[in-house]
Amino acid sequence: MDKESLLRLVDSLHRDKEITKDVVFQGIEAALTTAARKHFKSQSEISIQINRSTGEIIAMEGEHKIDPSELGRITAQTAKQVIIQKIREAERDVIYEDYVSRKSAIVSGTVQRFEGQTIIVNLGKTEGVLTKSEQISDEHYNTGERIRAIILDVKKIGTRVKILLSRTNTDFVRKLFELEVPEIAEGTIEIKVIAREPGHRTKIAVSSSDLNVDCVGACVGVRGARIRNIVDELNGEKIDIIRWSAEPEQLLPNALKPAEVSSIILSDNNKAATVVVPDDQLSLAIGKRGQNVRLASRLTAWGIDIITESELEERQKAG
Repeated sequence: MDKESLLRLVDSLHRDKEITKDVVFQGIEAALTTAARKHFKSQSEISIQINRSTGEIIAMEGEHKIDPSELGRITAQTAKQVIIQKIREAERDVIYEDYVSRKSAIVSGTVQRFEGQTIIVNLGKTEGVLTKSEQISDEHYNTGERIRAIILDVKKIGTRVKILLSRTNTDFVRKLFELEVPEIAEGTIEIKVIAREPGHRTKIAVSSSDLNVDCVGACVGVRGARIRNIVDELNGEKIDIIRWSAEPEQLLPNALKPAEVSSIILSDNNKAATVVVPDDQLSLAIGKRGQNVRLASRLTAWGIDIITESELEERQKAG
């Protein structure tokens, strides 16, 4: 391989594959040195450098300069091997650095194929992996459909990069709100905590640093436009937006909405709350299969025992 061809190849890799020129030069130098040692079987130290400007290969065996013509065949074969390897490594590194810096960010892609129950997503330069456990239950996709998810993790595996995606992680909901609600992205509204059962229901507690900005109203949007976009992305998952409070007497009733709460009895020692509701609100407070109270408990970090007003009266009479 002549000097001009070598420089053109390095420049082409730099432009097309986003590999820095020096990385390619260093790879070729290292591989040529290894190949030359095997070829010459010399006891002396062999070193090879490539002039970055001219492409000239300077090979030394100890103090003796090796005739470049002796490296001709080695150079061509080795350069090809190194270039193939460096392309793979550099492409992997570029993709890895790009995506590892975007962990927890939302990415869009298309469904490329299925491997069992795992969805392989085409992200453009690479593929993402959406395993069954990270898919929302009852969601079904076809090849070629658009899909959005967050980047859960990024791993180097040999010459490949494995990008793990998720639609069930709570951060997916958090990022959707950041996209839809400018006040969250700007920092005026803060998402304090999220409790989620993917595909079914999410409770999200928010607060505002500006008294003039209604945190709940801003998240809902005009005529519910903002929350509707998020619900549509989650295929109908119910979302309760709750006003945050550091006081459990305020937070617990908010967390149990849409149920009405009559009173609360707190036990600070073990963070347990007995919540009293009107008799006709019991099923609503508990929710389908206990979902409402379970999410409220996770959101508030309080153990919640729900009783009706009638039950409270009976306990008071008995006690």
